[in-house]
Amino acid sequence: METLKILEKKENLQWDYDAEADVLYVSIGSPAKGEGVDLGNDTIVRINSETKEIIGFTIINPLKKTLNELNASGIADKNCLRTY
Repeated sequence: METLKILEKKENLQWDYDAEADVLYVSIGSPAKGEGVDLGNDTIVRINSETKEIIGFTIINPLKKTLNELNASGIADKNCLRTY
């Protein structure tokens, strides 16, 4: 199996959330193009194909999934949260 690298400096972490699409983009360092690998469960890891460093993640429907889990577990106040 090929080795991947993850930067450990937290100050290099950047994120952007697209509320309309319910997509969370997390970048390690400045956002850059990379090869996407689908990890399943609506999670994609982006890898710099030259350095083999993980440069980011794309998480699809994080709000929808969180709200559904909170509602299903009974933790959420049903009057405050919407279900998707």
